[in-house]
Amino acid sequence: MTHDNDGSPDLTRGMRLLWRAEGGARRGPKPALDLDRIVSAAIEIADADGLTGLSMRKVAERLGVGTMSLYTYVPAKAELVSLMLDAVDAEGVLPHTVEGSWRAKTESWAREDWVLYHRHEWTLHASGRHPLGPNTMRRFDSALRSLAATGLPEAEIVAVADVIDTYIRGMARRSVEMREREQRTGVSETQWWAEHGPMLDEYLTGEAFPAVREVRAAGAFESELDSFEYGLQRILDGVEARIGAAG
Repeated sequence: MTHDNDGSPDLTRGMRLLWRAEGGARRGPKPALDLDRIVSAAIEIADADGLTGLSMRKVAERLGVGTMSLYTYVPAKAELVSLMLDAVDAEGVLPHTVEGSWRAKTESWAREDWVLYHRHEWTLHASGRHPLGPNTMRRFDSALRSLAATGLPEAEIVAVADVIDTYIRGMARRSVEMREREQRTGVSETQWWAEHGPMLDEYLTGEAFPAVREVRAAGAFESELDSFEYGLQRILDGVEARIGAAG
């Protein structure tokens, strides 16, 4: 099986696997494995060990089968990761089914994805171009249906969806990286800044860095303000303002 230079799965084979279009039923006895079992086992491994700790051999061991038997279902790790990403997108509530306005639906979408990224941290490290499967497209369709109630033109709805999705992913990556750093070093961000902050103050003079000194003196860096929620609400405020401007 060939792959793109960036490590992406073969597009044609990947799409057929994702959309379960591999042909008719197999002849003979019922197979001991199926794609769903393989993908579930792979997700369990990735949740515990990350994508670097995932291999076809480990998946086979977890399922109690020979490694080569997996290749009759999934040709390579790249295609397996595509299947895993799509399976994860089946989790959670579809935003368009949430009661309330477009804003309530979009808030639900953002918070669901925030939780998903923290439950499956490896999704933030999946590199390469992966073909889009039915669960991913179902979730995207639901997001567009939620934003359709804004009355904005279709091109702007797609742009809003892209902005929100990029924001969620970016903030989740930052949060996950902080959590991974704490686990790796055994030192929390709060502990690190408690030691580093006073040392930094020696170099941050009021004349050279007046704004930094002012917000630090006000205790802003120790605030319990939720940056993710704050940013999300400001983005949605901007969408509401655009709706008003567009009439």
